[in-house]
Amino acid sequence: MSLLTIGFWAPAAEYFPPPDRMGGWRTLSDPGQIRKKAGMDAARLEQAFDLTQRSTQNGGLLVVRHGYLVFERYFGRAQRDANPDMASTGKAYTSVACGIMLHEFPKAFPLGLGQPVFTPQYLPGAFPLDDPRKAEITLGQLLCMSAGYHGEGSSPGMVLGRVIPLTPAPGQDIHDLDGSSIRTPLWTNAGAGYSYSSPAPHIASVVLRRITGQDLQQYIDERLAKPMGWGAWGYCLHHGDFTIPHANGAGSIAVHATDALRFGYCLLHQGRWEGRQLVPADYVAACGRPSPFNPHSPYSLMFENNSDRHVAGAPRDAYYKSGAGGFGLFVVPSLDLVIYKLGGRSNQYDPALTGIPQPPPPDTSRDTWQPIPRGPFHEGSLGGDDGLRRVLEMVSAAVRD
Repeated sequence: MSLLTIGFWAPAAEYFPPPDRMGGWRTLSDPGQIRKKAGMDAARLEQAFDLTQRSTQNGGLLVVRHGYLVFERYFGRAQRDANPDMASTGKAYTSVACGIMLHEFPKAFPLGLGQPVFTPQYLPGAFPLDDPRKAEITLGQLLCMSAGYHGEGSSPGMVLGRVIPLTPAPGQDIHDLDGSSIRTPLWTNAGAGYSYSSPAPHIASVVLRRITGQDLQQYIDERLAKPMGWGAWGYCLHHGDFTIPHANGAGSIAVHATDALRFGYCLLHQGRWEGRQLVPADYVAACGRPSPFNPHSPYSLMFENNSDRHVAGAPRDAYYKSGAGGFGLFVVPSLDLVIYKLGGRSNQYDPALTGIPQPPPPDTSRDTWQPIPRGPFHEGSLGGDDGLRRVLEMVSAAVRD
């Protein structure tokens, strides 16, 4: 007879949740049990959820500690089985897929993350090069956004912590995702600066497609989704009459909320899942600490790390990935904690983006919601990364061990 059968939980280090269709996460709802078994203050989690509700049109908050799902609440169109466009949160999945690729195809990357990838072997579609400096770009620089690619929109550059204003330049075009990403101009030499640039992770996914022979979505499905037992998931490939032929390595993954937690929980356990090493442990460790491929900012392999304590109320080992609309996935190893914050405008919940039916009926009560303009004397809406960082601080403060 197992410990679970007689009413005792397995140790957190050994517990991995079954798929939702088979019962899913073990949960706690009583405040006393949340404090006793998970070491968290339920009232403070409610405060974090209140901030979440004030930050985005739709969203939710899920918290796992010591292997217990201690908080799960949604509002607007968000719900457990929704498949919203998670925007740039998907960059984290691209990075982890590349980490698996490095382990699976070591002969293709004799220099590991230091491998230059603008060669006919990896990127034949890049030739002839439109800028000879691209020949120096390594896979690690693509995944740390230090390849010299021009930042998207008004994103500035950064050199050793010093902000460099950049003039907007053309970036990704979904009608030619591979070509437009590769041809995005450089603002500096490879490794000489950081700028948040979506073409870079997509180029990494093109390398993955070339080396593995599989599209990013198929590769993630076989190496992560199936072993962890995810429910329906996909990428937002459908845009009106146009369908993107390949997953965008820069984002727009669409995963159930409890499966996003599974992804984070796998990282929390150094890439392990039920006795299998799904992601190389050394790669997971590199995601959460400063990277030699990016000395310019605390951004490592598509994760923002808190090594410099720029999120003052969170542990130094916390790392996370955000996405437009207020999405964020957080891993805090020292607290044995995973947090997933949903956000998003209503159009990010359109099931036509993925072709995956959304469980009816959607809650449209917040479709007219608008953020409160931020002013000098009040907090306002706290959208974007400001709100994400504050939620990380508030949930971290709820720990009561």
